[in-house]
Amino acid sequence: MSVHPLTAALDAHSQAVEELADATRKGQLLPERAVEMETIEVGQTPSEVVYEENKLELLQYESRTEEQNEVPILIVYALINKPFVLDLQPGRSVVERLLDAGHDVYLIDWNEPSRLDQHLTLHDYVNRYMDNCVDVVRERSGQDAINLLGYCMGGTMSSIYAALNPEKVNALGLMAAGLCFADTGGILERWGSEEHYDPEDVTDAFGNVPAELLDEGFALMDPVQNNVSKYVTFYENMESDGFVGNFARMEKWLDEGIDLAGDTYVQFLTKIYQNNELYNNELEIGGKQVDVGNIDMPVLQILGEYDHLIPPEASRPFNDVVGSDDVTTIEYPTGHIGLSVSSSSHEDLWPEVAEWFHEKSGAPDVETVSGIGPTYAERLRAAGVETVEDLAEYDAAELADIAEAPESRVEDWLEQVE
Repeated sequence: MSVHPLTAALDAHSQAVEELADATRKGQLLPERAVEMETIEVGQTPSEVVYEENKLELLQYESRTEEQNEVPILIVYALINKPFVLDLQPGRSVVERLLDAGHDVYLIDWNEPSRLDQHLTLHDYVNRYMDNCVDVVRERSGQDAINLLGYCMGGTMSSIYAALNPEKVNALGLMAAGLCFADTGGILERWGSEEHYDPEDVTDAFGNVPAELLDEGFALMDPVQNNVSKYVTFYENMESDGFVGNFARMEKWLDEGIDLAGDTYVQFLTKIYQNNELYNNELEIGGKQVDVGNIDMPVLQILGEYDHLIPPEASRPFNDVVGSDDVTTIEYPTGHIGLSVSSSSHEDLWPEVAEWFHEKSGAPDVETVSGIGPTYAERLRAAGVETVEDLAEYDAAELADIAEAPESRVEDWLEQVE
């Protein structure tokens, strides 16, 4: 049945009026949203600067629980962009998630290098700055070894650090870390190949690598989304307070990139990307070989299934060359940035990561052994038997005497910890 021309015209007119009214409302709202975009707050979790060196600041976050894991987590962020993407807003903060799970959390904020810093190398960042920060955290916590969680380039540097200083690393978490570049299919790997690109051309021209240059390169990896689609989506959702807040925080992070020290950039591109020296166990930093076989502590790989910056294939093969036989991989259906900011990541992924760090931090308490209740545990602790490792140092007769328990019961305890 055909529609009468007059009816069709009236429908079109009604739709045009609605669209005009919608555009008018949004036009009136735009100045307010623009102010919000300029003044939006990020990185709101309370913290204290506990160490400074050159430009870097080491932050310790305020505890959110009555009890904390004794082994702290030091987050090592990349040298580009600002780290507040890991503390974007309440409810979408990796830092907040770890704190709520009972962890003691530190973070290295590298800040922006000056022109005087253009000759800083990976040796400076890993063997000097990172090592000094690790030592500060170790001293403050009273722990010989701490946990590391490295994101992106920070994950690569954390792997290098763990290989050079395995005695100082209790457990190593790697989040979207670039570790293996052997035809993994990543766009950055192709763009940065020595066939097409010489990183010294950039540093010869600029000294340090300008943040604007890096930002444009990342944006060109998905030009339609980054230059058209996201603004269309913003217009369509401009009346949603929640959407605008999330959008503003992400735009603030994307707009506030920081320069990268020139010599470090050249080293990273040539040694890690072009020559794949870390994965091939050929990397030398400060005259020392980075032997990935020394990475013998528990390792957690956190991968984004749809990560176009560091695809899983640029991380997962590293599991086969490290020295550890305790390697866990979590591949989550999100992208590079989604690992730290998506609501589903915070609901599903980060509780699992927080629990993994708990499991790998220190020996389990004696009460985790079936059959050791509060009474037996109290007697054991009074004698200095506090962990499963302590328990295993005694024979059944000695433990039976300490706990005032039947020897047959104690033998069952020991069978569980063998």
